Amino acid sequence: MRVLVVEDEAYMARVLEIGLRRAAMTVDVVHDGQSALDLLAVHDYDAVVLDRDLPEVHGDEVCRRLQQLDPGCRILMLSAAGQLGDKVAGLSLGADDYLAKPFDFPELVARLRALYRRSPVAHAPVLVFADLTFDTHRRRVSRAGAEVRLTPKELAVLELLMRAEGGVVSTEYLLEKAWDAHTDPFTNAVRLVVHTLRKKLGEPQLVRTAVGAGYRLGDA
Repeated sequence: MRVLVVEDEAYMARVLEIGLRRAAMTVDVVHDGQSALDLLAVHDYDAVVLDRDLPEVHGDEVCRRLQQLDPGCRILMLSAAGQLGDKVAGLSLGADDYLAKPFDFPELVARLRALYRRSPVAHAPVLVFADLTFDTHRRRVSRAGAEVRLTPKELAVLELLMRAEGGVVSTEYLLEKAWDAHTDPFTNAVRLVVHTLRKKLGEPQLVRTAVGAGYRLGDA
């Protein structure tokens, strides 16, 4: 799950970034509305955590424009204004959810995952391929009943491969969805993560290389 955090308060933005990365999400962070619109124009995000009171371009306007740029992207609006009228106004602008500050971080993560499951493309919470099972809600992977401990980046790559259901997933797509906007497009990070993922999943290998195209899951 790739998330854009738009928050003008540096400390809060950092807290959101660290917490969401620990929840195995790929996170980009900007501090004003115009920077958010610039990134949204070139990157494909699953969700945006949008502070309402932003400099340059107000959060309300970002919300309106995002509806035109990418109607499938889910918006979770954050605001210190937590009265009923504020929530109704935010949702009326097109936000999919509204969370008042201060909030409990596990609730934010749960709300983002719920929005992801309700996106236009269905996202099943439990993925299965051969003897491999991935509970995306609990972030737990098992093979043949035995738990496999993976890093957040390995979880992100595995989820993308499992959702492809055996189809080829390009290196470029993995970089787009599982790494942030500052990643060097010529990096070998994907190859390294796939290498460690293969080792942890064990034999027989499930992650196959599609030469010149990317990677796929296959049990034969």
